[in-house]
Amino acid sequence: KFQERFPNEQIAVMHSSLSDGQRLAAWVNVQTKQANIILGTRMAIFSPVQNLGLIVIDEEHDPSYKQLDALRYSARDLAVWRGHQLNIPVVLGSATPSLETWHHAQEGKYDVCTLPQRVGELAFKPTFEFIDTRKERLHEGMTQVMLDEIEQCIERGQQALVFINRRGFAPVLHCPSCAWNSECTRCSAYMVMHRTDSGGRGPNSYVLQCHHCGLQRRPPNACPECGNLDIQPLGRGTQKVEEYLAQKFPDARIQRIDADSTKRKGQAEALFDLVHEGEVDILVGTQMVSKGHDFKKLNLVCILNADSGLYTHDFRSSERLFAQLLQVAGRAGRHLPGGKVLLQTNEVGHPLYQALQLQDYDLFAKHSLAERRVAQLPPFSFQALITASSKHLERCMAFLEEIKEIVINADASEDPAHQQLIEAKEGMMFYDPVPLRIVRVFHVERAQLLIESMSRARLQRFLPLWGALLPDIARKHRVKYVIEVDPLEI
Repeated sequence: KFQERFPNEQIAVMHSSLSDGQRLAAWVNVQTKQANIILGTRMAIFSPVQNLGLIVIDEEHDPSYKQLDALRYSARDLAVWRGHQLNIPVVLGSATPSLETWHHAQEGKYDVCTLPQRVGELAFKPTFEFIDTRKERLHEGMTQVMLDEIEQCIERGQQALVFINRRGFAPVLHCPSCAWNSECTRCSAYMVMHRTDSGGRGPNSYVLQCHHCGLQRRPPNACPECGNLDIQPLGRGTQKVEEYLAQKFPDARIQRIDADSTKRKGQAEALFDLVHEGEVDILVGTQMVSKGHDFKKLNLVCILNADSGLYTHDFRSSERLFAQLLQVAGRAGRHLPGGKVLLQTNEVGHPLYQALQLQDYDLFAKHSLAERRVAQLPPFSFQALITASSKHLERCMAFLEEIKEIVINADASEDPAHQQLIEAKEGMMFYDPVPLRIVRVFHVERAQLLIESMSRARLQRFLPLWGALLPDIARKHRVKYVIEVDPLEI
């Protein structure tokens, strides 16, 4: 699309899937000023542009701009800082900006440019309808109202998207007799049931897979605990929804697009081409289909299992859910009138859904920022997260307790390094060390300690002084640790 829009410009593409030779060629083209446009993922922010004049961060709210391993950084924040250093404009584009970005805009730190209408002469805005699942009977997680709408959509020669952000066949295999669940032996998580396609060479088979460490094994024929033969998959993922829709609409062309169906190189592009060419009647997908796609014949979006994102441990979950739902809803009716979004929920009156129905980001942001102001959560405070990992959880907890006690008891210490913390710790709030929600991954136990301050400057002064003491303590407890400033997930 960029090459079509700028036919006379050389474009350098940068992303992690490139070979070393391709990456070097792109780097050289940028360094030698042969490429005037750089198109890339977060790594592109480090490109050696000689005469940079504009930085555009598309979908700036996307958490993938934050690298969470090795060198930890936010490409979005680096872009803002690089623009500041070079005195050039930085455009942060999003239909659902992060609340931190929106707060900066409301405070006057950023200018705001709004696009109240969809781009294009034939762009239409879809309508939202909620289906109260407390009053409807479910058929494999879908109400009859939703199934009827899908049937009518197909009869009109249009496409329907069924969105469920959970891949696989079922989240867990369960024994109703003794309550056994298919737990991973290497992680404190359930193994997800997946269907493997036989390719027409016999019946499909199933496999249990851990989404954290990759461990796979065949499902047991009977419960390992009590021997019950009636073990059942609980819940549903994209594969189970696809299977049910194929039974319900045998003449419809159904295509599933998720991480499992697009493993091989070029597979995702080929499947999306089928949708664009009108060779698909019902598209079943995860967040892969929720943004960046312009399906001309798609006029109905059906959203399943959205309530799972309403009540989680992470205070950012509602922000992510609103952005995800508004983006997937944006696939409906982009070129056809009468676009509709159906969302099944037990919480029809929830404020998030009310703002979603109005497609009013301002209303959602105002409500969410008011909540965060009361709770003194970002962007009204600043955080750092220390995550410790070891083969033994006790070592992680002991390490985090000790580094916390060093700060709390700095006044009573005669160690000069500890005394430096006396003034620096003012305004710092330390939460108790706790294990992570998923404590063990691949036999490694993990725990975390959260630090909070009302002043970013104070937090930045404190961390280097405190951080200098941590390596020796980590070696004593035989743990590894990382410090993440502005953590996206707690």
